[in-house]
Amino acid sequence: MTDPYERWKVLRQATRAGGGADRVAKHHAAGRWTARERLDAFFDAGTFQEIGAFVASRATAFGMADRRVPGDGVVTGWGEVDGRPVCAFAQDATVFGGALGEAHAAKIVQTMEMARRAGVPIVGLNDSGGARIQEGVVSLGGYGDVFLRNVLLSGVVPQISAILGPCAGGAVYSPAITDFVVMARGTSQMFITGPDVVREVTGEEVTLDELGGADAHAQYSGVSHLTATNDNEALELVRRLLSYLPLNNLEEPPRRAPVEPAPNAADELAAIVPADANAPYDVRGVIDRLIDPGSFLEIQPAWAPNIVVGFARLAGRSLGVVANNPAQLAGTLDIAASTKAARFVRTMDAFNLPIVTLVDVPGFLPGTAQEHGGIIRHGAKLLYAYAEATVPLVTVILRKAYGGAYDVMCSKHLGGDLNYAWPTAEIAVMGAEGAVKILFKRSGEGAEAAAERARRTAEYREEFLNPYLAAERGYVDDVIAPAATRETLVAGLALIASKRDDRPPKKHGNIPL
Repeated sequence: MTDPYERWKVLRQATRAGGGADRVAKHHAAGRWTARERLDAFFDAGTFQEIGAFVASRATAFGMADRRVPGDGVVTGWGEVDGRPVCAFAQDATVFGGALGEAHAAKIVQTMEMARRAGVPIVGLNDSGGARIQEGVVSLGGYGDVFLRNVLLSGVVPQISAILGPCAGGAVYSPAITDFVVMARGTSQMFITGPDVVREVTGEEVTLDELGGADAHAQYSGVSHLTATNDNEALELVRRLLSYLPLNNLEEPPRRAPVEPAPNAADELAAIVPADANAPYDVRGVIDRLIDPGSFLEIQPAWAPNIVVGFARLAGRSLGVVANNPAQLAGTLDIAASTKAARFVRTMDAFNLPIVTLVDVPGFLPGTAQEHGGIIRHGAKLLYAYAEATVPLVTVILRKAYGGAYDVMCSKHLGGDLNYAWPTAEIAVMGAEGAVKILFKRSGEGAEAAAERARRTAEYREEFLNPYLAAERGYVDDVIAPAATRETLVAGLALIASKRDDRPPKKHGNIPL
């Protein structure tokens, strides 16, 4: 072939053929899209610019010299999402099952480096069987190169992973380092070792989905942040995540036109929180009436549901919300909830999103399982995350704020910029009944002693279970009506939007991992 344009056309067609028509058809039959179809659906129409299309493997062992495929099983480049630049790579499972080799890894690294230099997000559409066995340690070295870039880019540009097929071994560690993981139910799995190895080593019988499916990681491990029903929905979730985030850590988050809540939303707030301090309620009802309608994107909703975290907009401003949820475990902080919230707070702080914290917490979950599991260490993660954060921090205490959990949930003492309380707030070391049992444990038995304890309980509740002692000392900036909460948040965030907080110079802190 001597005509350079004919040669170019043939090679260009080969770069788009992936593993061939038969493998593409098999892929479609399984209900999955190809790498290029995913990229076309993800980016704004006509904006994707590919790089590295002609890169091919240099491996020769195990017959690899005769199996060179242009692109080497990954499509890389950049495009636009809602008119903003984003770099991306999509692994092609029709080529060696998406397994990563030297050239495959080099293409991903090049794309990540481009994202770093340009200061734009990097999105990975992952569909990989892990390391390419034919390339041995070279493949493992490729994974190491990718992992290093994940760490170097962490907190610099947003990194989002969509898991759109089985990902095993080394293929799961890169997504685990990224800021958010989105999985598609039924088609995606993540695991270090597959069911066959598990069966051989432990004797357990487990399916792919039971071991590492989307629901398993959404509910049990907390590895996944969002769950989709198919490829298209997963890509839409990634696009939505990007809509809240800045391009990089030096920019402000994007803003949208404000959307006002329903006229009766403010008046409904007070009725959501029951007068009975021990009655449960779903804090999402409060969130929905404070934010711009339809703007809440909850993160990890199925894992540690006793705390709710997610993105929202308030008067068009992107922010993060952290809220105890008394509908689950009475809103206590346990190991999973502490870890979930700490990670979210640190992500918001990394990318300049203000944090609104809604507090209704009776304390940390007691019990030997929690203590032996390290609730002290894990609870300290949340304390550390809030104390380390330099973004605008606004806290509203809705009801209970007891003990150390009061401190941990973005109190004024940890650096909260504006701290408010509703009149229903109970800020104290513990509840009235527990306090009286400790303070007057030698009060005796019988009707007279019981009556005395009841009197003292009522006295303690009246004296201490309110927001006013904290307000007297400036720990609470104001006690506000529930109906005024949204306007108070909007005004406060407008004031501290340009907040600057100098900290002592250091290499990095040592968060209790």
